[in-house]
Amino acid sequence: MTKQKTAIVTGGTTGLGKAITKTFVDAGIFTIIIDLSQENLDAAKSEFGDKCGYELFNLAELDKIPALVNSLEEKYGQLDILVNNAGIHLKKFALDVTDEEFKRVIEINQNVIFSLSREVARKMIKHESGAILNISSMAAIYGIPQVIAYTAAKTAVEGMTRAMAVEWSPKGIRVNAIAPGFIYSKMSGKALDSDPERKQKVFSRTPMGRMGNPEEVGSAALFMVSDAASYITGAVLPVDGGNSIGF
Repeated sequence: MTKQKTAIVTGGTTGLGKAITKTFVDAGIFTIIIDLSQENLDAAKSEFGDKCGYELFNLAELDKIPALVNSLEEKYGQLDILVNNAGIHLKKFALDVTDEEFKRVIEINQNVIFSLSREVARKMIKHESGAILNISSMAAIYGIPQVIAYTAAKTAVEGMTRAMAVEWSPKGIRVNAIAPGFIYSKMSGKALDSDPERKQKVFSRTPMGRMGNPEEVGSAALFMVSDAASYITGAVLPVDGGNSIGF
């Protein structure tokens, strides 16, 4: 009988994180959700029940991440999968971004991924197996206005993905990333509907002619951490309906 795999998904209670969590749970993966909001964790618990573990934790407290990972291993056993999904956004013209604001976005979207991946990799190396998946963004490819800090962080995430893959893949740990395109949510749908010019631009350069669904990101994440992707490492997979190659 195949052992049930255990995954960690940061920010797994809302948006793309929730879609990834649901996809994992439906595939029989026990999923540990790390989130900053007790309210969001309670809502997830009412939906997923004992198919998930629920950890209230502020990932910005980098010095506490080693103890967190130790406690997760003690509580849940072998850690097989890590999805670094949690992040924050800042929409502001570059000239108006303060050093503190820039530092905060880098800390959450870049430094947290490094620290958590490092500590989980220490555990995975003992078993010579594991899969780490980072969530990147089209901001790492395009020059998008008003997201300078987010762009810097996500570009770094893709670089770290390749560097981690080179160091850790010989030890049995695959490291990849996915870069979602324009994915539908109530918020994104409303934003585009209120800005017809931007909406037209999005759809005109997306060959598939539509926005993606969160479930499609979940499916891509499941593939990338599964044995079906056993010879893929250091890759960044666009899940964008062709937007990144659209003309």
